[in-house]
Amino acid sequence: MSTARLTDLPLRHRGKVRELYELPGERLLMVASDRISAFDFVLEPAIPDKGRVLTQLSLWWFDRLAELAPNHVLPAAAGEIPVEAAGRAVVCERLSMVPVECVARGYLTGSGLADYHATGTVCGVPLPAGLEDGARLPEPIFTPTTKAPVGEHDEPMTWDDVVTAVGPDLAVRLRELTLRIYAAGATVTARAGIILADTKVELGRRADGTLVIADELLTPDSSRFWPADSWQPGRAQPSFDKQPVRDWLAGGSGWDRTGGTPPPALPADVVAGTRARYLEAFERVTGTSLPSAG
Repeated sequence: MSTARLTDLPLRHRGKVRELYELPGERLLMVASDRISAFDFVLEPAIPDKGRVLTQLSLWWFDRLAELAPNHVLPAAAGEIPVEAAGRAVVCERLSMVPVECVARGYLTGSGLADYHATGTVCGVPLPAGLEDGARLPEPIFTPTTKAPVGEHDEPMTWDDVVTAVGPDLAVRLRELTLRIYAAGATVTARAGIILADTKVELGRRADGTLVIADELLTPDSSRFWPADSWQPGRAQPSFDKQPVRDWLAGGSGWDRTGGTPPPALPADVVAGTRARYLEAFERVTGTSLPSAG
């Protein structure tokens, strides 16, 4: 059993959902919490088992998509994972993170839909007229955003914005890899009766320029998962992700997002329903139950 404790490790970074701790040998311990965020706020209470779903599902995808790109996970020494983080922590390599949120969309919804209604485009990519919420796009598109600090909002980036930020060669590599990951993920989820509407991919670089998949991959936090048998364009889709939290905050909570006040606490039924959706997403995609924390 591990004798390490998180409180004994230097905390390098705390994000909305994850913490990064320093380890010897220029390595990091990435821990996924049960925290949940929406509309750029971290919400209370947490969603039980969420951190384990994110970690174990990412590991499952890393293994199956290894031919597309390496990932940041390193072997953990015996006893190196603190017991309180069992099942939701990985040892990972240090990377120079790309200053772009790499997003691929195969369907139109969320912020992409709002952009489309305003401009007829998503991140500068022109789309056909008359598309509805949930519509399938003619082909998947690369729709990157900025990486905003906690509490601020990611902003859409055009292709020219990405080129300016990282240069033309890296921009092409980011777009190609993001779209390949989306296509591979969508093929797998389709076999499980799930539509992969969109996904966000975190990418970093090694010193030699190798692109590496980091953070998480094709999870309910980074992706929209829709049940294929109930897909119906023209309305909000049922989902296996945190959409129920977004829906409650935007509707039944009575919270005014523009008023500057923090969001209210999530009710017990929203917490339980969201946990059930995360677990179902894991089980349907992988065909297995979530491993125990031990």
